[in-house]
Amino acid sequence: MKENLVIAIDGFSSCGKSTVAKQLARHLGYIYVDTGAMYRAVTLFCMRNHLIDNDGNVSADALESVINTIDIKFTCDKPTAKNTTWLNGENVEDEIRRIEVSDKVSYVSRIGFVRSRMVSLQQQMGVQGGIVMDGRDIGTVVFPNADLKIFMTASPEVRAQRRYDELTAKGETVTFSQILENVNQRDYLDQHREIAPLRQADDAKVLDNSNLTREEQFALILQMVEEARKE
Repeated sequence: MKENLVIAIDGFSSCGKSTVAKQLARHLGYIYVDTGAMYRAVTLFCMRNHLIDNDGNVSADALESVINTIDIKFTCDKPTAKNTTWLNGENVEDEIRRIEVSDKVSYVSRIGFVRSRMVSLQQQMGVQGGIVMDGRDIGTVVFPNADLKIFMTASPEVRAQRRYDELTAKGETVTFSQILENVNQRDYLDQHREIAPLRQADDAKVLDNSNLTREEQFALILQMVEEARKE
C-alpha cells in the first residue's frame, strides 16, 4: 500500500479547492504546496532586487537572467499543521502576505518563464510524494502522473451563491447577477487561456460538490485517497 501520494486537485473557481486541499494535507500529514505563495515569493524577490517598479512594470530580461537561482520550498510543522514558505533558505511566510506583495503578484505570475520555473520547482517537490497541490493545471501539466487527480466542479449558480454569501458577509455591496457573470467569465478565461488552460485530466476523478456538505465532500475524498493507495 502506497503511503506518500502525490495528490493533484484541479477545478473551477469558487469550488473550495484550496480549503479542501489544506484540510486533506493536515489530515494526511502531507505538505500543502501553496502555488499562490510561490508566485508571491518570486514577487518579493523582484521587489527586493528592484526588478519591479511601483506601477507593476517588471524588468523581464533581468528577471529571466536570474530566475533559475530562485529556490522555493515548503515545510509543514506537523503538531500545528502550519505551512512555511522558504525563499532561498529564508522563511518569508509572513512577508509574502503583505499588501505590497499582493498588489504586484499578478504582474509577475503572468510571465511565461516565471510559470515555467514554478512548474519545475513544483515537480521537484513531488519527487518524494506526500504532497497535496491545487490549481488549474496540476493534474494536466505539473503532475500528469499524480497518484490521485481530483477535478472539482459545481454549477455556476451554486458557486456564484457561495461567493455572493462570502462577500456580503464581509459587508461588500454586490449583486448575485454580478457575481454570476464574473464566475462565467472566469470559467471561460480559465478554459481558453494560452498557457496551461483548465481542463479535466482523462484519469481524474470528478467531484461535483453542488449538493454536498463539506463533511460529505471530505468523506468522498478520503475514499478516493484509500483507493489510490491500493492501486
